[in-house]
Amino acid sequence: MIRAIQCHQFSAIAPKDNNNNTSNIKNKRPLFQPRKQPLSLRQVLSLDYIPRPTLQSPDDVLIKTKYVGVQYPDALQAQGLYQVRPPLPYVPGMDATGVVIDVGHNAAKEYNIKVGDRVMTTMLDQGGNGACAEIITSPASLVYKIPNDLHLSTCANIGRNYFAAYHSLKTIGCVNNNSLVLVDGASGGVGMAAIELAKAMGAKVIAGVSTDEKTSLPKSVGADAVFTYGRTKETHKQFKESVRLAAESLGHFEGVDLVVDMVQGDLFENALISTVRPLGTICLVGFAAGQKPIRPGLLLVKEVNVVGSLWGRWALHHPVEHRQNVQEIINFLSLSSSSPLSGKRSIQPRVDRIVGLKNFHEAFEIFEHNQGRGNTVICFDEDNVISRL
Repeated sequence: MIRAIQCHQFSAIAPKDNNNNTSNIKNKRPLFQPRKQPLSLRQVLSLDYIPRPTLQSPDDVLIKTKYVGVQYPDALQAQGLYQVRPPLPYVPGMDATGVVIDVGHNAAKEYNIKVGDRVMTTMLDQGGNGACAEIITSPASLVYKIPNDLHLSTCANIGRNYFAAYHSLKTIGCVNNNSLVLVDGASGGVGMAAIELAKAMGAKVIAGVSTDEKTSLPKSVGADAVFTYGRTKETHKQFKESVRLAAESLGHFEGVDLVVDMVQGDLFENALISTVRPLGTICLVGFAAGQKPIRPGLLLVKEVNVVGSLWGRWALHHPVEHRQNVQEIINFLSLSSSSPLSGKRSIQPRVDRIVGLKNFHEAFEIFEHNQGRGNTVICFDEDNVISRL
């Protein structure tokens, strides 16, 4: 048996009393309703013993987990508020790093993976869940070797943060060294990753945050300008004007080329549409301020493209291209792939907080209470919480 974090019920929703009716049986999906009194995540998540996994296929890799990333989607999913609602109970967590302890024949041959390799994986084949366990299994196609100069803790949120950001920047936005990118929600995990990656790609970046207290985080990862958009129509208007002036100062007089939008809500219409150049793109990644209707007439007048960004579906349909994208992200982080002239990494690896397994609730509560900033990871190696592997 191994230890794993499990979610036994959703904290914000409860099963409906009529889950046994014929329509539900036909749809094979349980029906839920909001709880009159929501539970805390501490009440629905527990550290349990589950069966130890084994290799089920010659294409699989067995990994001893060292670190697992936790982000907003993990907390939302445990609340029952995420777009994907797994059957209960389930093991949360999409991203993990660790050491290979067994490998299938095909995995070893095709991907040159060996026992003892330091790796990261994303649990895409399991719907983005299953990483929060001491030992996990993953298809070799979703396993990536980590260079020795990278601490495993710094790679445990690459999927949740960097995959989404890079898909938006490269696959959708076609960002290059002449691009100007606006990132809102820029103090969060995906926002900070988008800034780092855009800068590594040679672009200029304007960052937006909701409060003045958050401005230091985008600055710390290289944003060329940081502004606060607040939560009112007036502050949105001020933000729009600040972005316009900053774009002009950076040589982009028609506006930004790409907006990576984690916020939506009223900010979208009050400010974001007006910051984009004609035929520019707004990439929808999240809805931190809620979902608001988008009026097509405004998009028509501004000649703006609006595109949803779901890297997971794209990765499943374009596995070769996705694997190349992941390798490029790792190269940005690795000193071994840095410029031989500068000797510097394109992106400085970081982990903003490490939580021990016994205190795993704290990692989820950070996002439950809307206090998430940057990269948060759970350490499954309790005797070695912060040391380098």
